This record gives sequence, structure tokens and C-alpha cells, in this order.
Amino acid sequence: MTRDLVLVTGGSGFLAGHCILSLLEAGYDVRATLRDPAREAPLREALRSAGMDAGDRLQVAVADLMRDEGWVEAASGCAYVQHVASPLAAAAPKDEDELIRPARDGTQRVLRAAHRAGVRRVVLTSSFAAIGYGRAVKRPYDERDWTNAAAPGLAAYPKSKALAERAAWDFVDGEGQGLELSVVNPVGIFGPLLGRDLSASILLVKTMLDGRLWAVPRLMFGVVDVRDVADLHLRAMTDAAAAGERFLATAGDFMTMQAIAQALKDGLGENAARVSTRVLPDWLVRFAARFSATARQAATPELGRSKNATSAKAQAMLGWQPRPAAEALVATGESLIRLGFVSPRKP
Repeated sequence: MTRDLVLVTGGSGFLAGHCILSLLEAGYDVRATLRDPAREAPLREALRSAGMDAGDRLQVAVADLMRDEGWVEAASGCAYVQHVASPLAAAAPKDEDELIRPARDGTQRVLRAAHRAGVRRVVLTSSFAAIGYGRAVKRPYDERDWTNAAAPGLAAYPKSKALAERAAWDFVDGEGQGLELSVVNPVGIFGPLLGRDLSASILLVKTMLDGRLWAVPRLMFGVVDVRDVADLHLRAMTDAAAAGERFLATAGDFMTMQAIAQALKDGLGENAARVSTRVLPDWLVRFAARFSATARQAATPELGRSKNATSAKAQAMLGWQPRPAAEALVATGESLIRLGFVSPRKP
């Protein structure tokens, strides 16, 4: 059993926690970066809740994407890096650089430290947001596609992901030559929570289960289970063929929000009694966008737009097999109820 050391950035996050668990289960030692050392205890408790007492196989390093300090020390002695950390604001930022700078500059800091430390390969968590925005295609999006960061009205988040990933590829083509890079581009990540940090996708399900969405807009996006995304990170880290490649991670065809709501109702029964499958009129979404920067940047440009993506490359090249989207959604709801974020009572 291998005891190579793997650095996982943003260790307290939803996906990072599952990446750490996957690595520990596969026999690796892990060093996780945290901005706040006080987050170590909740991380260890979250792993224990999943049946993993990490002990001394888990180390913690303090580092911040916006600061140079700590990254070289964090990467020292590591065979691999999974760079999972990236900023995601709950609402549209007033200044897009609040997202772009930590994503792009932070990625460069991690790659520079990994190169200096002699790391074999970095697996970067990018996003479908770096693939499928700012330009339309008539086929399912795949790894050949790139978000047009210069598109008028493009929201800060997809711009940040596209620019950060571009910066990563530019680095390994330039000063980082010799460092291998693989990139994972997941769609919306759902699935069971390990701890109490709620990502944007988890908050969406919570909002639906709470009954705070009386109707859903005509939006559609991809769904993938967090356990499968962590598994894809591990495959992209260890498979020789994955070096220099991007891998789009989606569990299947994109779903409308109405279909997502119906999947929750079908899978959770009475626990999803407050979930609405009514569809919000487009004119009302556009009206709300006049008063909400979040609605204006995130929802309105995609309203009523049919889009899809494929993970055929990851499945064919790496043997990756994701769970069905409905299973990921139901697992999200079940863990929200189990952890007390959502009351199971009827409306």
C-alpha cells in the first residue's frame, strides 16, 4: 500500500473533504491546507463521521490563496497536489476581481510551490464554468470548449474559473515545465455532506426543501455526485494517460430545475413535501434581475437556454463511472435532513 503524501488545498470545503477521504481510503497520506487552523478539528470530525479516523496520516498546513506565505512548506515532500480550493461568493461581487484574483493568482501560487517542491502532478479542480459560458455550441459541450472570458455580461464566477484554468496551462507550458497537470471540470456538485459547510449547490437543495422557492426558473445545469468527482480526481492523479488532459465531470444529461425538484420529491417523499415544481415565468425572473445583481448575472443570461455536456472522455480514458444524477440529489437531501439543516416536517 502506497504512503505517498498528497497536498489537498482548501481542506475544509465540501469537495476537498471527499477528496481527502478518497485519498486516505486509497492508502495515501494527506496534507490539507486551511486558512484557519481552527478548522482542523471539524475536518477530522467530518472524516470520523464517514468512518475514517485519520490520525497522523492527515497533516494540516496553514495557507491562504491570496498570500505567498506557507505554500512552499505545504507542498514540500508531496508527490501530488489536488488543488481544490477556489473562491465562490454567495452573491455577485461588486468587483469581479474579488473572485478572479484569488482564483487565478492562487492557482499560480500553488503551481509555483508544487514545481519548486518537485511534485509529480497537480490535479486542478476547474469547473464546467470554464467550458460552457459566453459562447454557444450546437452539440454537448466537451473538453475542447472554453468559456469566452471576454463575452459581454459574463458573470464573475465563470470568468474567474476560465482565467484561472488558462493561467494553470500557461504556467506548465512556461516556467513550470516538467510539472504534470490534469484538470477536472465538474458541473454542479451534489451528494452527501461530510461536515457543516454548505456549497452553493447544496444551498440550492436546502432552499428547495425549505419551501423557499415557490417556483423555479427555466434554467438547466448538470449534476454530479461529490464522491464521483473525488474519485475522478484520484484517477486523474494516478493514470499516466491523464497528464496534460482536461476531464469534464457530469452524471448525464443536464436537468431543468423543475426536473431537479421532481427528482427530490420522487426520492425523498414526504420529506420533500415543500419542494415546488411550478415554473417561474421568464418575465418575472427578468423583472427580479432589475433589483438583484445575482439574478442579473447568474440567471438571466441562461434563462430558457438548453445546454448539455458529456463526460465520455473521462469514462473512456479513465474508466470513470458516475452515479445517476437523481441519486446524487437525493443523497444531498438525506444528509441535509440528517444533519439538521432541514426539518422533515410537512408544510
